[in-house]
Amino acid sequence: MERLREWRKLKDLIRVVAAVFLLWLVGAPPRPIVVLGPQQHVETINPKMGVHTRLTDEVEEWKIKRTLEMVREMGTPWIVEYFPWAYYEPQKGHFNWEHADIVVNHARRQGLTVIARLGFVPDWARPKGSTVAYLHPASFDDFGEFVYAFVSHFRGRIRHVIIWNEPNLSLEWGYQPASPERYTELLRFAYLQAKQADPEVQILAGALAPTLAPEGSEWGMDDLVFLQRMYDAGAKDYFDMLAIHAYGWKFPPDDPAAVDRVNFARAELLRQVMVRNGDGDKKCIITESGWNDHPRWTKAVRPGQRIEYTIRAYEKALEEWDWCEGVVFWAFRYPRPARTYQDYYTFVAVDFTPKPIYWEVQKYARGER
Repeated sequence: MERLREWRKLKDLIRVVAAVFLLWLVGAPPRPIVVLGPQQHVETINPKMGVHTRLTDEVEEWKIKRTLEMVREMGTPWIVEYFPWAYYEPQKGHFNWEHADIVVNHARRQGLTVIARLGFVPDWARPKGSTVAYLHPASFDDFGEFVYAFVSHFRGRIRHVIIWNEPNLSLEWGYQPASPERYTELLRFAYLQAKQADPEVQILAGALAPTLAPEGSEWGMDDLVFLQRMYDAGAKDYFDMLAIHAYGWKFPPDDPAAVDRVNFARAELLRQVMVRNGDGDKKCIITESGWNDHPRWTKAVRPGQRIEYTIRAYEKALEEWDWCEGVVFWAFRYPRPARTYQDYYTFVAVDFTPKPIYWEVQKYARGER
């Protein structure tokens, strides 16, 4: 009996080895061929509509293409996509744009305008044990060189680039204190390199987290205070547009702006800071916004409210905010479930099933509501 068991184990081992050898012999199955298809354009009554696509970690090209097709079919011509520095320059001076090219080429073929957000520090540009958001001033020139390479590579395909994300939060600096002066210096490095690569590129600054953090908070700085201190540090000369994050939480889009409240209209207060500093000729783009309809999150709204607030926000930007070029909502679809309240920001499920908000936004874009 013991010999029989040993013989069975040996046969199982032989099967495994044979299977591995066969896979090695024939090679991995070929990738499915995905073609770009004919040039498309977005049909919409509101050219300011947009969504954040989150294709950064989407591996399969057909899913990238399908995501962008559905964005176009929903009627939103603007997208924001994240292009992590560490992904595309894993070693100093060695770039791999393959995945980024796939995303950008499919987006353009669908008639979408890409706003690129840059950040995420590679291992070689930060101290060992630090987070991916940690960037020391000694590495600002490295980031600037990456910006030059990125803008050069995508010249003619990407005209809008956001420098960093929510720099008024310590989390987004690798838990260093939020510093408008340090961010302005980083912005200067990036702006000069970007303009050298492509004088037509539009550099977006800010992308500040809407927060009421009190003075001296270890977690961050009030976005209105941060922006004013950016101007005090000379930021005016180093950006073309302001990126704004304007989440609604539980408040409707028409809830009045107030310095002690986080709501969608808080964008107006950031605009006022620009005007006070003689920067009123510059436009803004809301690069993150939205409402959440999680059934138990304290800052969420009901699904029907989310639909109405989203559409009203698009209308408000079109009808009332001539200084706002676009409103980009977080987030169209995730490559995999977050399994948190974050899943309730999306317009489309992971398996591409549209949520009711998708169909209602599409109706609005087509003038059917």
